[in-house]
Amino acid sequence: MLVHVPFYFLRHGETDWNRQRIIQGQTDTPLNATGLSQAEAIAPEVAKLCFRSICCSSLQRARSTAEIVNRGLDKPIYVLPDLMECGLGEIQGEPSNGAWREPWMKGGPMPGGETFGEYTARVMRGFAQALTHAGPVLVVGHGGNFWALEQYGLIPETRVPNCALFHLEPPPTKSGESKFWNVTLLAAPEGRALAIGEAALA
Repeated sequence: MLVHVPFYFLRHGETDWNRQRIIQGQTDTPLNATGLSQAEAIAPEVAKLCFRSICCSSLQRARSTAEIVNRGLDKPIYVLPDLMECGLGEIQGEPSNGAWREPWMKGGPMPGGETFGEYTARVMRGFAQALTHAGPVLVVGHGGNFWALEQYGLIPETRVPNCALFHLEPPPTKSGESKFWNVTLLAAPEGRALAIGEAALA
């Protein structure tokens, strides 16, 4: 379980596979031109935050986003493989809103990949490791990372578009209060940015 300390979260910028509504999983796709622009546009908002460390997924779309927003800030960046997106085996490259999603999230197998339980447990280890670094910490990762927080009952279901910046704050410790962490959207790209499973933009 996570230590009760606030942190920031930034989803990576758009990739061509995001745009085409293709599931990436651990396919190491780069940011496209829109994704690069999104990261550059969100960087001034990131610069306003008081954070000391950046922890990011080892996939290049997250690493590149972290490097762009860190220009001129020179915060230490720690690459954590446990924050990688889910390993989806044989369906990587298939439509992101396919029929595979619901059975998998209910515990079904993923040929050549991780079960939902394996994935969410791994991501929680990644978040826990991230929060051992000097804080506040900025985590740069994937939309699916929020599935782990939702699965473990820490946050309500949350829409996480490309390059959206959030602040997550633990709940008060008083009994009877909400057990959900407070999730605040601080900034997002102008226009409609994509979230996992949504229809493609026109």
